[in-house]
Formats: sequence, structure tokens, C-alpha cells
Amino acid sequence: MHDPLTLYKLIVLYMLSRVDFPLTKAQIGDFILEKEYTTFLTLQQAIGELIDAGLVTAQSIRNRTHLSITKDGKETLNFFGNQISDSIKKDIDEFFKENEIELRNEVSILADYYKSTSGEYEAHLTAKDKGINLVDITISVPSEETASSICDNWQRKNQDIYQYLISQLF
Repeated sequence: MHDPLTLYKLIVLYMLSRVDFPLTKAQIGDFILEKEYTTFLTLQQAIGELIDAGLVTAQSIRNRTHLSITKDGKETLNFFGNQISDSIKKDIDEFFKENEIELRNEVSILADYYKSTSGEYEAHLTAKDKGINLVDITISVPSEETASSICDNWQRKNQDIYQYLISQLF
């Protein structure tokens, strides 16, 4: 391949096509940088260009950017995916085989907060499984610090909270 940046874009598209949930920039970066395919800045450039071209969508949730492949991204990968070597595809497939549950859990538990029109802060907590909301809670609190703390605790304690809700409601 003549343009390495094109290869990095195809790797990102390939990774996103191999899962049925969004991946964060950090998750993609962890794999690509660990394998030393490219540098952090070049990877950020590749991801930025994929987003600008409409091949990938990005959704920012707190300090994480969740990426998903678009229909155009899938079509592009169908045309040019053969330019990714079999060894790189094998590395990616093995990475997902070893880490899929952990990766899925990282993006299935979402917590964010914002200031509402009433001046309160609202913590929005979600737990998803295969794109379906299992729990979707919004809690109004008086301070940003409390909202942030709720979001942090949701990341750590979501399974216990979910189990408690189920045991109390059923």
C-alpha cells in the first residue's frame, strides 16, 4: 500500500466492523499502539479523517469518544479491505476474541451529567446490552460535584445497582 494513513484508516474500519457495539478511541488506540502499527498522532489524524468523510460516527460521552462504522464505512471496507494484510486481520480477530467482553462492558455502561435548565445537575446513567437499554436513569442533584460522583460510582457499581433494582422490583 502506497499511503500508510489509508492502511490505518482501513484498520480502524475493520476493527469497527468486527463488533456490534461502538468502540472508544482509547480502545482502538490501545490495540494499534500496542502493536506499534503507528503513532498516537497519526492514529488521531486517521480517525479524524474517517469522521470527516462520514465513514465513522463519533459520540462524546464524558471524556470518551465512542466510534461506530457507518454504511458508507462498511462499503468502503468492502472495496478496499483486501489491502489489509491477513496477519493484521488475524491480530485484530485475536484481540477481539481475548477482549470482547471487557470491551463491550466498557461501552455498555454509560454515565454523563449536564446542567439542566432549572440550574440543577442531572446525572444520566445507562446500561446497555447489544444496543438495548437495560437501565436508563436520570437523577437530579444540586451540584456538579455530586453529579460527577454519581457517574463515577455508576461506572464501578452498575452491576450491583442493577441487581438491587431487579431484586426490589420483581
